[in-house]
Amino acid sequence: MPFEFTAVFVRLVGESPVVQALAGGIIIALMNLFGASLVLVWRNPSERALDGMLGFAAGVMLAAAFSSLIIPGIEEYSGGNPLPTLIGVAIGAVFLDRADTLVPHAHYLLTGSRRSDAARPDETLPVTDERLAGVVLFVLAITLHNVPEGLAVGVGFGAAGGEPARLGSALSLMIAIGLQNVPEGLAVSVAAINAGLDRRLYAVVAGIRAGVVEIPLAVLGAIAVATVEPLLPYAMGFAAGAMLFVISDEIIPETHRSGYERVATLGLMAGVIIMLYLDIALAG
Repeated sequence: MPFEFTAVFVRLVGESPVVQALAGGIIIALMNLFGASLVLVWRNPSERALDGMLGFAAGVMLAAAFSSLIIPGIEEYSGGNPLPTLIGVAIGAVFLDRADTLVPHAHYLLTGSRRSDAARPDETLPVTDERLAGVVLFVLAITLHNVPEGLAVGVGFGAAGGEPARLGSALSLMIAIGLQNVPEGLAVSVAAINAGLDRRLYAVVAGIRAGVVEIPLAVLGAIAVATVEPLLPYAMGFAAGAMLFVISDEIIPETHRSGYERVATLGLMAGVIIMLYLDIALAG
């Protein structure tokens, strides 16, 4: 989008990077709520459609991780020295890897099958307990996977420092995360229904959960990089590394599970193309 969009955003929100991050967090949370609410009208999305949409989300996140976080972190915020940003990438991936051991993988939540090595093939739970456990663990897992998204938006606005000329990357990242939140919200709504939640109830729960996680993390990311500027390339790398971990460990394997790999791959390519276009257009 051209500079006019950036100017409108600044005029509406102001020049404070923390307030801009708050606005960005609210926007991506609303997009998540919108996606979750689609299940009210699209009651039985096919596996093919879900895989294509999740592939699109993966493509958006993949391009955003490099174009809006890793490359700017190296070129603009660490003087061309790649080490701080790459250390951040490694820390982000390790953090998600370790945190992921606390909750089941999204694969279990979306399919109802246990992928944990510790689970025995014949292990079963009573139906009521199984559904209750699925709902609780579902919220924990998706909350964990939303950490890098909210943080990335906050870091993006914190890096821009409230300067209109530098807001392009932050706004493209915000739009990208918002776009990928739509299919993610729909997918996790379907998972909640499979776990036994009511459609209408979960549409509300999803919106609250998105707001509770992504909005404060966006603000926290902006405050952190504004307060301790040397942390900026590390924070950008951390957000990117966490996003890349989620893409490789969760989203892509899930989209290749049901035989619609080609649809998912085409969705991923579309997501990459759209994200790159947004990044270039907003920088222009």
